[in-house]
Amino acid sequence: MNTVKIVGTGLLGTSIGLRLRTRGVRVLLADASPTMAALARDMGAGEPDDGSACDLIVVAVPPDVAGQVIAAELRRDPGATVTDVASIKGLLLQQVRGLATKAELDRYIGSHPMAGREKSGAVAARHDLFIGRPWVVCSDEDTPPGRLRQVLALIETMGATPVHLEPDFHDAAVARVSHAPQVIASLMAAQLVDAPPEGVGLAGQGLRDVTRIAASEPGLWARILSGNAAEVRRVLLGVRDGLDRVIDALDTGEGAGADAGAGVDAGAGSRTLKPGAVAELAGVIAAGNEGYDRIPGKHGQAQRRFEPVTVLVDDSPGSLGRLFAAIGEIGVNIEDVRIEHAAGQPLGIVEVFVEPRVAHELAEALRRRGWRVPVERLTEENT
Repeated sequence: MNTVKIVGTGLLGTSIGLRLRTRGVRVLLADASPTMAALARDMGAGEPDDGSACDLIVVAVPPDVAGQVIAAELRRDPGATVTDVASIKGLLLQQVRGLATKAELDRYIGSHPMAGREKSGAVAARHDLFIGRPWVVCSDEDTPPGRLRQVLALIETMGATPVHLEPDFHDAAVARVSHAPQVIASLMAAQLVDAPPEGVGLAGQGLRDVTRIAASEPGLWARILSGNAAEVRRVLLGVRDGLDRVIDALDTGEGAGADAGAGVDAGAGSRTLKPGAVAELAGVIAAGNEGYDRIPGKHGQAQRRFEPVTVLVDDSPGSLGRLFAAIGEIGVNIEDVRIEHAAGQPLGIVEVFVEPRVAHELAEALRRRGWRVPVERLTEENT
């Protein structure tokens, strides 16, 4: 790749440009908004498009206009390979087939990097955004090998891992792992709009984990969901079935309630659940455990359970650095980390996740070094 053109200078397009520039590739930037193209240029992602012939063109525009842009780029530069980074592939391929000739289609290979941020636009771009992330490639047996090598070279340059999938399989998969989760996170966050501030102030890490992506850009996600409507709807119907079962199980009825043998305390002022309800609720959580265990863990390996060691850290410059340095000196590898903020106190509650066999040893070693490590953390999980 000597010259790459990027059409669309949002988060993904600008991030690709930044990475290519670190590898010495000439990058041309084009955008329907001259201001957005200038911003990406000023960030170092490339130079304005001057009409030069390109080896590869990357279309990084919203999915509802990607088909037309891809077809236009195929016509504009008859020697270039064209790929895109849209999060829908099946409908997009149909659109390009309807707009391009057979010869032009031979130069188009759809792709989709499974990377992003809850922030959008060029200002959120990062040159390392794709490192270690899957990057779907939708080639087939008719794809010219030389064209495919160019797209794979782009993915390798990004530090990502290519995954070859059929377009329809891709769309069904991302509906489960990306598109439906966005809807669910947004719906949950929307429940906070009219909630009393005193109640929202009780929020813990559980709520933050569930709603993190709810800060995503509405216009872009409306386009994504519209483009993959059938698959997202199928997933949400399954979620709705599960919600209906939970809602039914939580129904305490209008009268005296069911037999306390259902396993719920029938103390003063309480109502009991119907028989079988507790088992239904436990089953939902257990099914969630099973599904969670299928999510790839560290380095794409099978999900593993790590033990958290909780440390109270002053909310001041250098505190985290000193903690991590101490753990390194003790000789324990940190597998993951989570940070909460203590309500009303200048403290950070840091959970470092380590191998279970070294958790107790790490806790004791940190205590000996003067770190505040609670013997047992007796707080609600807020889930």
